[in-house]
Amino acid sequence: MNKLFFQLVLVFMASLACASSWAAFFEDDEARRAILELRQRVDSLRDTFRQSQQNLSQKQDVEILQIKRNFLEIQNSLETLRSEASKLRGSQEELAKDLSDLQRTYKDFIRAQDDKIQKLELRLQKIEPSKVSVDDVEFIAEPIEKKEFETALDLFRIGNFSEANSAFFDFNKKYPSSGYKPSVMYWAGNSSYAVKDYKEAMNQFRNLIQNHPTHARVPESFLSLANCQLDLKDVRSARKTLDDLIRNYPNTEAANAGKERLSSLK
Repeated sequence: MNKLFFQLVLVFMASLACASSWAAFFEDDEARRAILELRQRVDSLRDTFRQSQQNLSQKQDVEILQIKRNFLEIQNSLETLRSEASKLRGSQEELAKDLSDLQRTYKDFIRAQDDKIQKLELRLQKIEPSKVSVDDVEFIAEPIEKKEFETALDLFRIGNFSEANSAFFDFNKKYPSSGYKPSVMYWAGNSSYAVKDYKEAMNQFRNLIQNHPTHARVPESFLSLANCQLDLKDVRSARKTLDDLIRNYPNTEAANAGKERLSSLK
């Protein structure tokens, strides 16, 4: 725009120079008309320049206004994005907290269930039959059955033979088909022997020998039976019992003890 204005000034100066030169050749009226025409042309050019400047200024104002509007829209969009990002962060924090609470609740639930299961297992152990092994024999026994046998055996071990004897006989009556029965016969015989009820002791040992010949306590039952017979002064029967022990169960500790006892009888 400055370049255009400069060109107009040059044209105006040239026109003035031409007007001065023409004044020498033309009359005053003609010169004045020529000058007026030049002035009109210059004014027209000046108006055109001004209008161009005005149009350019308006165009620039429109462009600047549009830029400002675009900038405001961008700012609004940024604010909206910031707000949405803040909401998302809040939602993420809330979700993280909910997840943490859920995990804690789940762990507490699992722990509570484990405790319940352990308590239930303990209760079941008290009422459910379980596998036991006594004197190399495995069988299934009720918890109460196992407890009563062990109670009777503990009485014998602490030397309370009378109560132990009663407990073993009561056990036999209460559990006639128990897997403990052969062992109960053996201990009932020993507790009867301890209270000097030799006949009952012999009866228990004979029942064990006859009905459970492969039981681990049979060799000891032979030896105990012989002791009962000796205490009753039945030496002949005691010798026969010891001979049967040595012959039928030669590789046992009871048989070795029987040999010593037999040699002392001769």
